[in-house]
Amino acid sequence: MSGLLTDYERDDCVTARPRLDLDDFMPYLINRVGAAVAANFTGNALAQHDLSIAMWRVLAALSANGEQRQIDLADMTSIDVSTLSRLVTRLVRRSLVTRTRSKSNSREVLVQLSPKGRALVETLIPVARKLEAQAVAGVPAKDLALVKRSLRRMYGNLADAE
Repeated sequence: MSGLLTDYERDDCVTARPRLDLDDFMPYLINRVGAAVAANFTGNALAQHDLSIAMWRVLAALSANGEQRQIDLADMTSIDVSTLSRLVTRLVRRSLVTRTRSKSNSREVLVQLSPKGRALVETLIPVARKLEAQAVAGVPAKDLALVKRSLRRMYGNLADAE
């Protein structure tokens, strides 16, 4: 054998290379939608209140779930504990949340919306809902329910793997 590849063998090697079609790659599609939603929401609502998407997640989680231990809030929002601590400090300085020590465990920190934070969330929720409606326009309700269920499952799969 001469060591040279025939045209057929060379073509076969080219097609055997790993390929990744981003347009059909789930992580890319999820990120693409998330980035578009984040950019839109930030530009149309959060920026005027000097909020980041991460700050919004904290405020929204507290609005939906009430007072939370800081560690639980980190899990709810998928924000690293140390990053969350810095975010909460900024939100406290802006009087959007309060932070107190737990009465049952002095090592636990409890975070809750302040009246000012609740009022802000109440003005932002309709904007967030409108953006969600825009994003899912034309998607049948049963398909949307399946997508949400699937995304929750995918997150669980990845969280369990860590």
